[in-house]
Amino acid sequence: MITFLISLAILSAGYIFYSRFLDKVMKVDAGRPTPSITLNDGIDYVPMPLWRVYLIQFLNIAGLGPIFGAIAGAMWGPVAFLWIIFGTVFAGGVHDYFSGMLSVRHNGKSINEIIGIYLGKYAKQIMTLFTIILLILVGVVFISGPAGLLAGLTSTSLDFTFWVWVIFVYYILATLLPIDKIIGKIYPIFGFALIFMAISLIIALLVQGYQIPELNAENFRNFHYDKERFPIFPMLFITIACGAISGFHATQSPLMARCLKNEKEGRKVFYGAMVTEGVVALIWAAISMSFFGSVDKLNEVMIAQNGNAAWVVNEVSDTLLGTFGAVLAVLGVVAAPITSGDTAFRSARLTIADLVKTPQKLIRNRLIIIIPLFAVGFLLTRINFDIIWRYFAWANQTLATVVLWTITVYLLQKKKPYWITLLPALFMTSVVTTYIMLAPEGFALSKPISYGTGFLTALAVLIFFVIYKKKNPSK
Repeated sequence: MITFLISLAILSAGYIFYSRFLDKVMKVDAGRPTPSITLNDGIDYVPMPLWRVYLIQFLNIAGLGPIFGAIAGAMWGPVAFLWIIFGTVFAGGVHDYFSGMLSVRHNGKSINEIIGIYLGKYAKQIMTLFTIILLILVGVVFISGPAGLLAGLTSTSLDFTFWVWVIFVYYILATLLPIDKIIGKIYPIFGFALIFMAISLIIALLVQGYQIPELNAENFRNFHYDKERFPIFPMLFITIACGAISGFHATQSPLMARCLKNEKEGRKVFYGAMVTEGVVALIWAAISMSFFGSVDKLNEVMIAQNGNAAWVVNEVSDTLLGTFGAVLAVLGVVAAPITSGDTAFRSARLTIADLVKTPQKLIRNRLIIIIPLFAVGFLLTRINFDIIWRYFAWANQTLATVVLWTITVYLLQKKKPYWITLLPALFMTSVVTTYIMLAPEGFALSKPISYGTGFLTALAVLIFFVIYKKKNPSK
């Protein structure tokens, strides 16, 4: 319990103090017109109230990430708390804040456009393709998962394919219509529900006497049932993404960058939503470690359920909150991912529109992009879900790494303290490189080779950055 409370205090302090420091670095100006004012088109550039933009941002970046990722991450034990709190404060919050604020400063441009400005046209071309693929994967992941769950809850006539089509129809409408018509109305409701769900569960857990494990000398180790194949580094840092740092967030922040009415709202929306997500992840990690009696018992349950975190959500919610909890569980495992999938496709549309420089005010222009986009998405739903998820996880953290380097170059060029992103950029470079070398879906190399490659890659990129800095003294 002490570890949990200290973790909450660190997350809160990160928002209160560190985010204010980032605001000073960015030199926010309340008098500077935002894109929602200067480029208001009634479709994507639409000024909205702060509370609404915050809740939409939270649900955009959250979905099931801080729930499913935290449940899986809890299998490593209390060490997961460290990644959630320090990842959120010093990596995820910084990543989300600057990706959002840079979009605000560049007329609401998509993240691949921002990457192009600071890392060059070749980086932009590569990351545009990479980002579009990632967004489609997110959309597909958040179609297949909910469709499978809904098929299991309904009659046999309403099978997986039926629910895929239902979700697709909703996605098309949410991608096509102005952002304030569907997303702006229902997202705040679901965002509030997701926060309320987490708070209700942790209160019920503590009232009913469950003990949250402490992070002490005895518990500072790898609890995972398969320690050899799943070492803490880098596996934990890929598994818990949305509750610490996630490249997907950088694709979502420009959506709300086009809706902010004032630059000073950026800290509350971008950094604030990330901290809120960190709190949700912390709660679910704590619940998962304690609900079944111990971390070892959690591992046994996850083995028995074939890693199905949705089963854990249902079991926890139904036991701790009864019928009300069961309703919340359905909301969490069905509505939450759907409300991330639709904005993934919407972001993909805007990314492509930015690339081909096609204004989106005309519905015809939107249809030209989304028809082939959804055709590709539908075909990918035919592929095994687990395969898509594994590659999505690595691609997600790789994008986060590139965005951190982009921000670092921006800070260097503006003569600002670039160390605030240089350090997490180096760490994440090592994480994603080591993972793809070590993981079965990657090159499946030995640990010494994988760790060595990860370290040397981070070192090589650091050397390249130092050379760049020396060759551009004016910047």
